[in-house]
Amino acid sequence: MSASPVLVGSAAIPEAKKSRPSSSRSEVDAAIAELRANADRWAGSSIEERLALLREAKQSTAREAAAWVRAACVAKGIDEGTAAEGEEWLAGPICVMRNYHLLEKTLESIARTGHVELPKRAFVNTRGRVVCPVMPTDGYDEVLFTGFTAEVHQRPEVTLANLSDNTASSYRARPTKGRVALVLGAGNVSSIGPMDAIYKLYAEHQVVILKMNPVNEYLGPNFEKALAPFISRGLLRIVYGGGAEGEYLCNHPGIDDIHITGSDKTHDAIVYGTGAEGAERKARREPRNTKPISSELGNVSPLIIVPGRWSKSDLAFQARNVVSSLTNNGGFNCNATRVIVTYAGWDQRDEFLAALNAAFLVAPPRRPYYPGANSRQASFVSVHPNATQYGPRGENQLPWTLITGLDPNQHDEICFTTESWCGVTSEVALPAKSEAAFVNEAVKFANDVLWGTLSAGIIVHPDSIRDPSIGTAVDSAIADLRFGSVAVNHWPALSYAFVSPTWGAYPGHPDHDIRSGRGVVHNTYLFDKPEKSVVRGPFRASPKPAWFFDHKTNHLIGPRLVDFYLEPSPAKLAPIIGLALLG
Repeated sequence: MSASPVLVGSAAIPEAKKSRPSSSRSEVDAAIAELRANADRWAGSSIEERLALLREAKQSTAREAAAWVRAACVAKGIDEGTAAEGEEWLAGPICVMRNYHLLEKTLESIARTGHVELPKRAFVNTRGRVVCPVMPTDGYDEVLFTGFTAEVHQRPEVTLANLSDNTASSYRARPTKGRVALVLGAGNVSSIGPMDAIYKLYAEHQVVILKMNPVNEYLGPNFEKALAPFISRGLLRIVYGGGAEGEYLCNHPGIDDIHITGSDKTHDAIVYGTGAEGAERKARREPRNTKPISSELGNVSPLIIVPGRWSKSDLAFQARNVVSSLTNNGGFNCNATRVIVTYAGWDQRDEFLAALNAAFLVAPPRRPYYPGANSRQASFVSVHPNATQYGPRGENQLPWTLITGLDPNQHDEICFTTESWCGVTSEVALPAKSEAAFVNEAVKFANDVLWGTLSAGIIVHPDSIRDPSIGTAVDSAIADLRFGSVAVNHWPALSYAFVSPTWGAYPGHPDHDIRSGRGVVHNTYLFDKPEKSVVRGPFRASPKPAWFFDHKTNHLIGPRLVDFYLEPSPAKLAPIIGLALLG
């Protein structure tokens, strides 16, 4: 089948209907003026002042957490007491509370020793990259996330000898002049906007104006309460509006830097403009906006399934794992699994696809809250009318969609070139001479054919790793995948949620070919020149991971984790572990 002509990149998304009045230009001007007046003071503030603010923000965020989650559940049509409610805890206030907690540890380390202390010693891998372990960060992580690890690989110019010079260097040579950053918030995951603002404040020493996305601007009042310590000191302002207000802010003379979480199309509109004139500017490499822009812009996220001998329970677990990575948040995640890469010669491929089918059949439907979801799903089904659709279609429901048996040689395939931004995933089987050769081919396919460089996953059975040829191929794959985050055996969203890894695209994209973006956020050990993050987890994690779509107690774990990060203690772990075992 020949695919219809498609646009490469993230899907075009219509602007959402507004739920609250836009900020006026006079309000925006006043907010920027106030931030400008406080920018130098913040840039020169002491570590003690910054720690005090973090601790105060932990308190205000914890107080607002339940109301924040309730507001998100109402807007997304999520029933109380479900795994979907648990998602809002995990991807909302919990991430922000963990961010505070880890930044607090980093700043305490700098204040105590003059440098950032890593949880384990850095080392050099077979590709010559310096690798810095960043998780578990402490004994609490070892209990809460048993068997999970994370590391940050540095760029080639970083060595063991100069690693310290390339970590938190801005805390040794503070900027003397403050800067005002515009953060254009994301509309899908509620922690993105607050954590992007926190990164600008603490990693880049910039004061922040955060423009809420119209999709989730209903959370603005919750954020104003949660982030009140920063707002009350004139370091953060929250404003509202759509595209017109965003354009005004991006071109405002009081804005020094811009950070966007969104689509490559929005990035290009900011940098080059829209329509024919914008396209011509881009072709000529003549940006109309030359301010520094960092960005996270989506991905056609691959998941490589390394063939092996899997039991029925292995197949069932990994099917739930994969389906959870799509259905989470209704499929409106930049790291949702979009292309499952299998080995054409795997004798269990059909069993694996059958297990996926069984998991999709029991995955609860979700409201397609993001604008344009129905038409985007329809565009994929129109190209692939034999796609399997799970569940009814309606105003408040959209079927999960699985497209299998794609042609790996058809590089203009819509599933390879376009991020669907809804509950659509696909599968492609690659031929190869051996299982190890398949892993190598899958890496080339992910790097060279699929759009984007944000995140990728690999699932491999421990018995397969023991085969020297496969083990070597998997190690090479982890090193060679050109993605900002690579996860082994689990969803790459963990790189986002653990917060100590970096989150962002693989480096090197110029403005005229921005793809998944430029720069990183989170990065609580404050590496200056990271290249990618790698998360590893058990093939069969136990207890059941809290992000699985069929978890029974994650909505109860959520508020307890918020309280834990407010003031960690061993006594708070027991009820969390008990609830996890019941999941």
